[in-house]
Amino acid sequence: MKIAIASGKGGTGKTTVAVNLALCAGEPVHLLDCDVEAPNCHLFLNPTIEGRFPVTVPVPRVDLERCNGCGACGDFCQFNAIVSFGTEPLIFPELCHGCGGCVRACPQGALSEVDQPIGEVEVGTAAGGGNGAAGSIRFTGGRLSVGQPMSPPVIKGVRARAAEDSRTLIIDCPPGTSCPVIAAIKDVDFVLLVTDPTPFGLYDLKLAVAVTRHMGLPFGVVLNRWGVGDDRVERYLEEEGIALLLRIPDDPRIARAYAEGRTIAEALPEMAGDFSKLYRKLARWNRHEEIAMREIA
Repeated sequence: MKIAIASGKGGTGKTTVAVNLALCAGEPVHLLDCDVEAPNCHLFLNPTIEGRFPVTVPVPRVDLERCNGCGACGDFCQFNAIVSFGTEPLIFPELCHGCGGCVRACPQGALSEVDQPIGEVEVGTAAGGGNGAAGSIRFTGGRLSVGQPMSPPVIKGVRARAAEDSRTLIIDCPPGTSCPVIAAIKDVDFVLLVTDPTPFGLYDLKLAVAVTRHMGLPFGVVLNRWGVGDDRVERYLEEEGIALLLRIPDDPRIARAYAEGRTIAEALPEMAGDFSKLYRKLARWNRHEEIAMREIA
């Protein structure tokens, strides 16, 4: 089973849900931190890192002896990563998407590709908590290098490291609804959309719902900071027939624990049971033991 934890905006509590769901799963799981621009799952899990692997993208390199300045490479590139004005092409690596099209488009064979590092993937193991056993969490996290604008290759690198793992994958996604999110939630079995009961939360939740529906992925909602704001989010979910799977209360003990680097499972033992129950229900639904997603709410 592959469970993505996503949201329409940042700050809703994706990492909180992802980490606590992993800690309370009650079986070995694999937590993937795909929020590579601001990774923080490791702050709560404190994993033992066993290896780090660079992530690179191919960028073009010009052979000046072959290049005649024809401009075919620049004409092909839709991202303006390579341009030519009848002279040596100018290359902007930060704009390059690594598609290799300019190399193929060059009639002189003057372009080749070199690998440019843009980030890294780290792998390790963390101790389980709640109902989990010690050492039950495999951890893989990505980190985009400072100044690099494109995170999808790093996200794909994280997912590739876990592709052969038979354990349940719990994926902490980037916020929003753009390309990094698509790279993180592609081909998952279920998406947990995390929101809060605020006007901004509702607005961005609707965007996330639209994207998830467009991709044809099953999903449900976790409502964080429940008790503040109003009931517009819950009314929207009822009108749209969307399952509300978990409410996380607006409790100062949670905020205090978060500031101290502790989890909800530690701060509110009763909530650990809720996360464990949610995980078991998702597992049963994935095994087709549940008729409809709304039944697990």
